[in-house]
Amino acid sequence: MSRHVAVLMGGWSVEREVSLNTGAGCAAALEGAGYRVSRIDVQRDIAAVLDKLRPDVAFNGLHGRFGEDGTIQGVLEILAIPYTHSGVLASALAIRKDKAKTVVAAAGVPVAHGVLVSRFEAAKRHVLAPPYVLKPVDEGSSVGVVIVKKGREHPPQEIARPDWPCGETLLAETFIAGRELTCAVMDGKSLGVTEIRASTGEFYDYDAKYAKGGSIHICPAQILPNIYQRIEECALTAHQAIGCRGVSRSDFRYDDESETLVWLEVNTQPGMTETSLVPELAAHAGMNFSELVRWMVEDASLDR
Repeated sequence: MSRHVAVLMGGWSVEREVSLNTGAGCAAALEGAGYRVSRIDVQRDIAAVLDKLRPDVAFNGLHGRFGEDGTIQGVLEILAIPYTHSGVLASALAIRKDKAKTVVAAAGVPVAHGVLVSRFEAAKRHVLAPPYVLKPVDEGSSVGVVIVKKGREHPPQEIARPDWPCGETLLAETFIAGRELTCAVMDGKSLGVTEIRASTGEFYDYDAKYAKGGSIHICPAQILPNIYQRIEECALTAHQAIGCRGVSRSDFRYDDESETLVWLEVNTQPGMTETSLVPELAAHAGMNFSELVRWMVEDASLDR
């Protein structure tokens, strides 16, 4: 009898639509691989739904708060349903960009200088010397990221608006010019490094990530071999320091002129849509999409 996989998708974070796309693609691939699949648009009654359904495995296709921050992982631990991706502690740690940076830096990985600030403080004055970046401390997919350019006289005002959806605390970081690079880690090994260039706009924002044609992916990245290797080493170190399992993806900036490399964050629930980076990196490493999601299901576990 085929294993029953519940694909968790949707939810109520600002990344709901991305999660629905991830879930749909992964569910279709798993069905094609012979699994019995239940698609679940996650709502507040998810514990009762899963307790009644009792799948063999939960494929966590959620993004953002609740799905990526250790919360749903805790629910699955209580229900004793093995699940994909990282566990409770690693998920909770990774989504807090400031705390994850502290842990990863202690492991020897270079990070950008940064400070925590309230969004209202950051709207009143420059909290760092421009250029710098303001980002929500616990969101993904570049949601709410603002780049403050060199020479800008006044701080950004959009972060103080009443309908701001991305939390009260921001991480301000020194802006590092240069390339946007990313490296996936799977089963304790690097899948390679990709350079990302936004087709429009100034950086790899939400639209560049998920709109068709929004970005150009150069895989493998055309960078010096020693930098490529250093990025792979740093991604693996970050994966291990945070305590990730399954597949993770670390993002970096590299400036060719100053030879500055910094780690930005680790994604414990990387996107799995048709424009996503991990499937591309897996293909580069010789693994098609169906093989990738099958591996993730077979790697699912509890309490690790």
